[in-house]
Amino acid sequence: MWDERYATDAYVFGTAPSAFLERNADLLKPGEKALAVADGEGRNSVFMAQRGLRVTAMDNSARGLEKARRLAEDKAVEVDFRLADVTTWEWTASAYDVVAAIFIQFAPPDLRSAIFDGIEQTLKPGGLLLLHGYTPKQLDYKTGGPSAEANLYTKDLLTDRFADWDILRLEEYEEELSEGAGHSGRSALIDLIARRPA
Repeated sequence: MWDERYATDAYVFGTAPSAFLERNADLLKPGEKALAVADGEGRNSVFMAQRGLRVTAMDNSARGLEKARRLAEDKAVEVDFRLADVTTWEWTASAYDVVAAIFIQFAPPDLRSAIFDGIEQTLKPGGLLLLHGYTPKQLDYKTGGPSAEANLYTKDLLTDRFADWDILRLEEYEEELSEGAGHSGRSALIDLIARRPA
């Protein structure tokens, strides 16, 4: 499905990073190791590399990664791009200082739970999670994201799952997005920024 979606010369979600990631760029420290989960066409991994991080980006779309490599070349940065399925990805223990999981809401509840467990495993103690997605109200707007309500995030869901983490920000809000054709218009969003327990 994603190869088909990315089978256009245009970048479906644009080449600029997500507004969420850009707003929180001060949390990204040069030299840190970062993982971009399901990074698609590379806009977020490339941005983190531009900030001086050592970035691994995984996605299951060969077409998306092809465009991501082109974007990295255009921006003169290096990213370790990996063609991989999140369902079989090896979440190496305590490997990363930062994990960015931005608009990964293709995952139904069981898979989402496994991804969250994997993120916790692969972050170093004290490592930073940057999680960004849609709330159920997004179904009213239809300006991006999944059509399955079960895939969307609520404040209660994230509060429960990350209860023992140091939560720096957990907020639901609405905003006009202009991130390529894929995320365009009024959107119901949620941010979680949290540190894994040391």
